[in-house]
Amino acid sequence: MTLSGRDFLKESDFTPGELDALLLLAADLKAAKRLGNEKQRLAGRQLAAIFEKTSTRTRVSFEVAMRDQGGHVTVLDPASSQIGHKESPADTARVLSRMFDAIEYRGAAQTVVEQLAQYADVPVYNGLTDQWHPTQMLADFLTMREHATDPLVPLRYAYLGDARSNMGNSLLVMGAMMGADVRIVAPQSLWPAADVQEIARAHALATGARIMLTDDVPQGVDGAEFVHTDVWVSMGEPAEVWAQRVDLLRPYRVDAAVMAATGDPMAKFMHCLPAYHDQQTSIGRRLAEDFGLTDGVEVSHGVFESPASVVFDQAENRMHTIKAILVATLT
Repeated sequence: MTLSGRDFLKESDFTPGELDALLLLAADLKAAKRLGNEKQRLAGRQLAAIFEKTSTRTRVSFEVAMRDQGGHVTVLDPASSQIGHKESPADTARVLSRMFDAIEYRGAAQTVVEQLAQYADVPVYNGLTDQWHPTQMLADFLTMREHATDPLVPLRYAYLGDARSNMGNSLLVMGAMMGADVRIVAPQSLWPAADVQEIARAHALATGARIMLTDDVPQGVDGAEFVHTDVWVSMGEPAEVWAQRVDLLRPYRVDAAVMAATGDPMAKFMHCLPAYHDQQTSIGRRLAEDFGLTDGVEVSHGVFESPASVVFDQAENRMHTIKAILVATLT
């Protein structure tokens, strides 16, 4: 199976078999790095990484992955890129294709990364848009496979919170593609859009995946081996949105009671980060002050810091899975 030259803009760009091959490659690359015998396959290769949205894990993952493999990264942020301001995505793609072997984009609109891919002559990767987060999905699935009690049983996981997001969309569709038991646990007004649900259900028919969308927390997490969540609010959103969102999502906060409701004492907690689990951030402090969420917002501090939490395994696996994408598409 070859993925050379392919774009990765959303999960369904690849088949389930191709996604599985990427996960296996990521596991091999992770093992090789830890053993100190990693082979450099991208010597001399150049990646242009466009960040219209700020980033920690995605940026350092691409940078370390390319460096480990002998390649180089040039980062273009809003201060150093004219994309969307003085230069269109189409023109940007054609310029960068003359100088780089691949392009990564992290920003708001899915249409931008799709235009980059349409006009570029090199592979284009989606580091995150408002609709999809495919590189995070590879990291999440690698992490779940590493911690699954029985690797022969389909993964069982629940996502709690605002599921209209890229994480809600991607966890639903990727799970359907990979034959998982997926539960979206959220108020109905915050479920993934109807077209996203249809994409997932179509894949589930082919793979045998189980899909549940519910606003009932105990029903949604019962039997789940992994419990996912994400932040509820972002800086820049008006205060009235914060109040409405917090009020709507308080019942979906992941705490010890939610973890116990899985019925699995070995259930793991997952979060793509950053997480508002304490008051060590400006947003965490503001939410604590305004809404009394002194022990974490979307997740309690106790759960975040508990042995059940595998969030830093997820964070590390961003690098290994991104490295797999680079190696697979550039060799």
